[in-house]
Amino acid sequence: MHAHPDDETLSTGGTIARYAAEPDTAVTLVTCTLGEEGEVIPPELAELAPDRADQLGGYRAGELAAACAALGVRDHRYLGGIGRWRDSGMALAGHGVRAAMPEKLHPRALARPEAFDEQVDQLVAILEEVHPQVVVTYGPDGGYGHPDHVRAHDITAAALRRVPARMLCTAVGRSSLDAGLAKLAGRAGLPFRMPEPDELPTVPDEAIRVRVDVSAQRSARIAAMRAHATQVAVWSDGEVTAFAVSNLVAQPLLDVEEFVPADGDATPTTDLFGETVDG
Repeated sequence: MHAHPDDETLSTGGTIARYAAEPDTAVTLVTCTLGEEGEVIPPELAELAPDRADQLGGYRAGELAAACAALGVRDHRYLGGIGRWRDSGMALAGHGVRAAMPEKLHPRALARPEAFDEQVDQLVAILEEVHPQVVVTYGPDGGYGHPDHVRAHDITAAALRRVPARMLCTAVGRSSLDAGLAKLAGRAGLPFRMPEPDELPTVPDEAIRVRVDVSAQRSARIAAMRAHATQVAVWSDGEVTAFAVSNLVAQPLLDVEEFVPADGDATPTTDLFGETVDG
């Protein structure tokens, strides 16, 4: 359950690709908006932006289709149908990459308070059809405060009270990020700036309970990131890969994707379905 095109790749791309390739596992991706309010990285695509031609959402739908193909996703849906909900945009909230609700919302904005019940009903309809064992989305703060990420979490939590399943929240542990950044530090040719301390969102290591090895999915993840060309820049140097969004702050491509169980389950696992570390 993701807010915008590219979120599926940046936070769960390896996990999606891993399970999509397993013959006995089905993966359904739900995207809430077309990401119409995103900032555009390549200058040659700048006219797509919301303050210009306002055609970014349709373009990003194509990017998402290409990313889904790279990750092996065969069941992708837009919440309420394509174009029903619009990217709410965000305001900067001080230090780092924290985001907040903008002062003005579009009439179709995902984060509009009065839209919540309809959105929950739309997700419930999908859950009743799919009957998932596990549902993955963001944590309560959306990872970095984006109102659409927060809304995606809240919709999911409410829908799962009606159609129960295991809920896992995407996260990055502090040690994992630090180790990844250490591999980037001092690399010649890195086109992005290194982040300031605590600029990238993390959670304490002890909060992480599910760690999925996605090293075998590296090439699929990179292909999916490159598909999202309006939003993601990618750089590789041998076995080290970094990416950045429009702020051009370097983020390491990690070989593990991490999750926090919403129910507080403290059992360490290496599998979304609860397989223990010891097998």
